[in-house]
Amino acid sequence: MVARLWHGVTLTAVADAYLAFLRERAVADYRATPGNLAVHILRRDEGRLSHFITLTHWQSRQAIEAFAGADITRAKYYPEDAGFLLEYEPTVQHYEIEAYPIADP
Repeated sequence: MVARLWHGVTLTAVADAYLAFLRERAVADYRATPGNLAVHILRRDEGRLSHFITLTHWQSRQAIEAFAGADITRAKYYPEDAGFLLEYEPTVQHYEIEAYPIADP
């Protein structure tokens, strides 16, 4: 399993609208891609800026390629992102996941 992390920054004044956009467009896009196992959107408000991190879990690097294209290190952006984001990170980070489920008590 592979985790994919992306970070972006927007104004806190538009952060709720950006979150709504992410839910409607990006999350739907992630979920529609075979091999996507989970989508998490993390938000941290710091004064007038809001930081967003998307953390997605994938079955394989090939599944990520189906979502992001041949160069899986490049971030995937939507045209609407330009109206929200102050910073565009050109790359994403990938981590191999080794999971250890918690046993029931």
